[in-house]
Amino acid sequence: MGKYAVGIDFGTLSCRAVVLDLETGAEAGSAEYVYPHGVMERRLPCGTVLGKDFALQDPRDYVEGLSESVKSAVSASGASASDIIGMGVDFTSSTVLALKKDGAPLCFDEKYKSRPHAYAKLWKHHGAAREADMFLKTAKERGERFLGYYGGGISPEWMLPKMLETFINDRDAYDETDVFAEGGDYITRLLTGEKNAGKAGVGFKSFYNDEDGYPSKEYFSAVYPGFGDTVLEKLPRVIKLPGEAAGYMNKEGSALTGLREGTPVASFVLDAHAALPASGAAGPGKMLLIMGTSTVQVISCEKNKLIPGISGIVKDGIVPGLYSIETGQSSTGDLYDWFTKNCVSGEYVSEAESRGISLHSLLTEKCSRLSPGASGILALDWWNGNRSVLQRAEMSGLMIGMTLTTAPEEMYRAALEATAFGSRIIFENLENGGVQASEIIASGGIPLKNPFLVQMYSDVFKRPISVSPVKQPGAFGSALYGAVAGGYFPSITEASDKLGARPVKTYYPNAENSKIYDLLFDEYVKLHDYFGRGGSEVMRRLREISADCAKGEK
Repeated sequence: MGKYAVGIDFGTLSCRAVVLDLETGAEAGSAEYVYPHGVMERRLPCGTVLGKDFALQDPRDYVEGLSESVKSAVSASGASASDIIGMGVDFTSSTVLALKKDGAPLCFDEKYKSRPHAYAKLWKHHGAAREADMFLKTAKERGERFLGYYGGGISPEWMLPKMLETFINDRDAYDETDVFAEGGDYITRLLTGEKNAGKAGVGFKSFYNDEDGYPSKEYFSAVYPGFGDTVLEKLPRVIKLPGEAAGYMNKEGSALTGLREGTPVASFVLDAHAALPASGAAGPGKMLLIMGTSTVQVISCEKNKLIPGISGIVKDGIVPGLYSIETGQSSTGDLYDWFTKNCVSGEYVSEAESRGISLHSLLTEKCSRLSPGASGILALDWWNGNRSVLQRAEMSGLMIGMTLTTAPEEMYRAALEATAFGSRIIFENLENGGVQASEIIASGGIPLKNPFLVQMYSDVFKRPISVSPVKQPGAFGSALYGAVAGGYFPSITEASDKLGARPVKTYYPNAENSKIYDLLFDEYVKLHDYFGRGGSEVMRRLREISADCAKGEK
């Protein structure tokens, strides 16, 4: 028999496991587990009403998904446990879990099952927006050096604002927590019993860098009185690099997965980051657009580049030996889904059903018949805030130019174009900061399903864009990290070079479309700067009014 590695990708709505044949690079088996509790945005299972901008999950879904998906994928592959030489884990981040001393999530305790801050705070949980502002204001006032590593901004999606949110709003839950862990670190601890953290999580989401470690106690105390007394005690101290073994499968991990005891488990990496080696893009200068519910843009380079508006730059964060930069958009597929669920008439639903296609396919087909700019509509893609380059989670969506004759497909096309324009702003910001992309690769389910959208991105960027053929890039890449941890490859770069999937199709810009998109992009930038850079604070004020009014609702 050959040798295999298992990769598991914990996404927003499900987890997916892949068994990778290390001799051929073929996917030998796969399985997906959809989380029964999904994303809890309005109330907990017990009925507790959640606050505005909450996005929580029940970690039981992670445990059950881990067991079900890995066992099913291995069974489908026909591989025996003795032929599996390593396992890798990636997780959508920053997803924050409060763990007790025994490693169990706090919400598993009967005392805390009705307490929102005891549950997993998903990456798109924006309940810590106030706390993020407090961190940022204090960092600027004190001239904290770490801020430059995060583009000059701090997101409520990250670990430390979510920790402070718990400290302020549920001190008992905070005090009972032994460690606040990234979701991926919880999984590796569950499998191995080892208490450590992947470099990607602490580097990109917890203000950690090799020169200074975490920020000082004095900084945390200045952010909020008393916070500095305990926060450093509740952060992981042992840091593992990507591809390094977090530990080895223990008895409990073996029972959960069916893998043999002693199987190396690689340190956790972020979900989008795992797609980089999966797409053969582990080397410097290759930009990857990982397009799913949100979009993450990642690129590695050989030198430290402190660029305003990035989400983070971390040495050894994805590929040991390189600096990796992350940027992104907080809604892409989520925006498209929102539109199909809220802005389409029954006539369109009936047509899609009668033809046996999705609403997305129907709308894409209809809007592909339109010429760029013909609808006169322009949108900002901030339905879940702006991650890059403004780093303002309180921003909201906007669409302008509709008339009484506007059709749903015209609005849908404007939403697609908005995400392309937002991505171009990020791309140009990186280039202006001295990071040049020799190649652009789109990865994830959306590029594989929607050629029209990839062509649009190419037209907007005025650059060729290739599409990675990997259907499960996160799980595939995690398996490569598992293979490195298991000693099959000496480095993730070599694993990526040997088994990373090369693009099978490249889209080239249409010059005529690009001319029109340049005109639309100029108008997009004006809206982007007016609403996002201080021309008008109407979006922020509307959210404040909404929050005040919601307090009176039952």
